[in-house]
Amino acid sequence: MVLLCDGRLVCGCADPYGKRVLGDTRTASVSGVWTGATATRLRRDLNAGGSKFCGDCPLKLPLKGDEPPQRDLNVPALPSRLYVECTAACNISCNQACCAPETGITRTRQAGMLDFDLFTRVIDEAAPALVRIDFFNYGEAFLHKRAVEMCEYIKARYPHVYLYTSTNGLAFTEEQARRLARSGIDELTFSIDGASPETYVQYRQRGDFEKALRNLRFVVDEKRRNQRDVPFVNWRYILFTHNDTDAEMDRARRLAAEIGVDRLSWEITDHPENMFSRRFAPGSPDFDRIRNEIWDQNNLGNAIPGATPRARIGVRETWLASMLNRPMKAAAGSRVELLTTVQNLSTRPFPAQASYGRRLVRLGAQLCAADGTVINRDYERAWLPHHLDPGAGADIPITLKAPSERGRYLLKFDLVYEGIDWFESCGSPVTTKELQVV
Repeated sequence: MVLLCDGRLVCGCADPYGKRVLGDTRTASVSGVWTGATATRLRRDLNAGGSKFCGDCPLKLPLKGDEPPQRDLNVPALPSRLYVECTAACNISCNQACCAPETGITRTRQAGMLDFDLFTRVIDEAAPALVRIDFFNYGEAFLHKRAVEMCEYIKARYPHVYLYTSTNGLAFTEEQARRLARSGIDELTFSIDGASPETYVQYRQRGDFEKALRNLRFVVDEKRRNQRDVPFVNWRYILFTHNDTDAEMDRARRLAAEIGVDRLSWEITDHPENMFSRRFAPGSPDFDRIRNEIWDQNNLGNAIPGATPRARIGVRETWLASMLNRPMKAAAGSRVELLTTVQNLSTRPFPAQASYGRRLVRLGAQLCAADGTVINRDYERAWLPHHLDPGAGADIPITLKAPSERGRYLLKFDLVYEGIDWFESCGSPVTTKELQVV
């Protein structure tokens, strides 16, 4: 659900003008709205194949033909994810964006800024059940004078919640940027669409490229100064016809590496009609060339040279099985002990521990059917013995329990950033071994 800055709840982030309202936290509880008549009817209609309530929402995916319902209508009392909109106002005007000030989006809200007491009441009710809070929606969240304090409130009281925000980076003073870096927030994205003032301002109208970069530097510097592993700092760069040259993109790569951001990613869009990059349209050779650097393709790909996670994994089998090129054999339900070797092929270290148990790297074994179909993606895990520096390797023992059903299986070995993604998603090679259960 999405909490608008006036206290109303809508069902998705693709509702800029608040047309699909589920309820109002000024007069009802979050649970009351989540399990209330409007939300319940919406779920029932979607399971039946569609809903007029959704209107033109681009997030809906109607069932096909006689496809059976895919969701259980008996939902928990509270949602697991919540967007929080501090304000719909913005300090710049993105070219032809639905949330640009001149569209009148602020007039569709019944309050200009989210009331702090209402915010704390909603968070105190919902946060115990939440896995993630996205601290943004429409507008620039950090125009709210207490936005940084809100982030501190969430992480101080509910550290289990993954807190993410996205910003244009222009509303901060230096102290506010540094304070946000110390708040405990897990992930922070700066949207900066260009590597020079001239290209940046063509979309981010009235924006200030140097100020956005300066505040990005403050956040990274404060994180480094306090020797923290959070926030994970992204630079997201939307590709347009005016900023998609090799020279401009390479300049962004160099800047991102020099500043020390964790990740630079390209965003592919199809609007505005007269601006979006045709060069990197999906399916084009140039798109394929940067596929693992695109924001929506995976959660790990990185445009900074060498920063995309990549590893080589070796699995030591028994001498006889290896020499005779036979599958490993194991009795049904028995323990299988293997020794793997992992080498870091990227320019960034693989962390063996991390704050809040996220973004640490572990070795994973996925159980697959003989044809490669994944049966259990989380079949087994093994810890790295220590942080694995670029180019370094380590021996990692892993113990598996053979399936209880006899037959031929595949074991797929990959590394995983816990809570984020598997390395395979961004092009890192996996190692597959055949297992025969007898």
